[in-house]
Amino acid sequence: MGKNLDLNERSLHLLKTLVERYIKDGQPVGSRALSKGADIKLSPATIRNVMADLDDLGLVHSPHTSAGRVPTVKGYRFFVDTLLTVKPLESTTFKQFNSELQEADNAEEIVGRASKMLSEVSQMAGVVTLPKRDLLCLRHIEFLPLSNTRVLVIFVTNEQEVHNKIIHTSKQFSEAELIQAANYLNSVYSGRSLSAVRQAVFDEFQQEQKKVNQGMIDAVNMAQQAFDQKTTEDYILTGETNLMGFNELSDMGHLKQLFEAFSQKQGVIHILDQCLVADGVQIYIGEESGYQAFDQCSLVTSSYAINDETVGVLGVIGPTRMAYEKVIPFVDMTAKLLGSALNPK
Repeated sequence: MGKNLDLNERSLHLLKTLVERYIKDGQPVGSRALSKGADIKLSPATIRNVMADLDDLGLVHSPHTSAGRVPTVKGYRFFVDTLLTVKPLESTTFKQFNSELQEADNAEEIVGRASKMLSEVSQMAGVVTLPKRDLLCLRHIEFLPLSNTRVLVIFVTNEQEVHNKIIHTSKQFSEAELIQAANYLNSVYSGRSLSAVRQAVFDEFQQEQKKVNQGMIDAVNMAQQAFDQKTTEDYILTGETNLMGFNELSDMGHLKQLFEAFSQKQGVIHILDQCLVADGVQIYIGEESGYQAFDQCSLVTSSYAINDETVGVLGVIGPTRMAYEKVIPFVDMTAKLLGSALNPK
C-alpha cells in the first residue's frame, strides 16, 4: 500500500471507525460523528486533519458537497486486509446449514440450497457454480442400443447422480457387445474422476491399440464420446433482487448493467473461474474484479471441493458497503459444508 503503511495508530483507528460506521449506516461520516464513535479523545480539528491525510492517500473521499467522507475501493481494501476483525460463526448456524444441505436429494438441489442460504443470511445475492462434471467420480456406466448407430449412455457419478447422453458410433453394436464394453469400463475405471477416465482411455487408446482387442477399442471410443466436455459450466444465482434495496446500487443504469451481466453469465463465470485456482476466501472490491458491471459491487468467494479436487466456486455479491466481518466466515463455512454434502457417501 506504499505510504499507507506509515499510518499511525490514531489514523488507523479513525479509518476503521469510519469504514465500520459507513458500512452500518450508509451515510457519509463527518468528523463530529467520528469524535463520538471513535472511543478516542481527539479534537474535531485533529480529526479533520487526519481525514484530510486519509483523503490525500486515496483511502476516503467526500461525495458531492457533503462534509462527511466515505471509503474508496482502496480504503475498503486496506480495511479488509489490515483492520478487519472477522466474527466467528455460532455452532448452531453450522449445524443448521449442514442439516439443510445433507437433506437434499441431488447435486443441483444441494447447490440451489447453498445459493439460497448465502442470499438469505447476507441479504444480498448468493451464487454457486454447479460442480464441474468432469471432476465428478464415475461409479457405473451402461450402454443401451437405439436405432442404427445411436447408443444411449447412462453413467452414475458420486453414488447418486445419473447422467444420460446419446452418442453416435462408427458402426452398429449388438446389445451383447455394448454390455461387454460397459463391463470392461466399469472393471477398470470405476471410482476415478471423469477427467482421469477421459485421459486414461485416451492414453490406453494411443499406447495399447496393438495389444487390446477390438471390443476394448470400441469401449474406449464410446467412453471418449460420453465424457467429452464441451458445455459451459453454469451457476445458480439467488437473491439478486436484494441488490435493488441498496441506495448505492439503485441507479437504473447500474442495475441494468448488473442484471444484464447476470443474464449473459460469461463475465460472472470468468470471475468465478479465477477463484477455482485460489485457496481460501477471495475478495474482489469494486473495479478489482476487472468487470465493469461490478464496479459498484464486492464479491466474496471461496472454492469448494469433492474428494479433495476443487470442482466449483460459491460466494456473495453485494455492494462494496457490505459487512465483510460476517460475510467472509459465512462464505468460508458454506464452501466447506457444500463440499462435504457433495462428497460420495
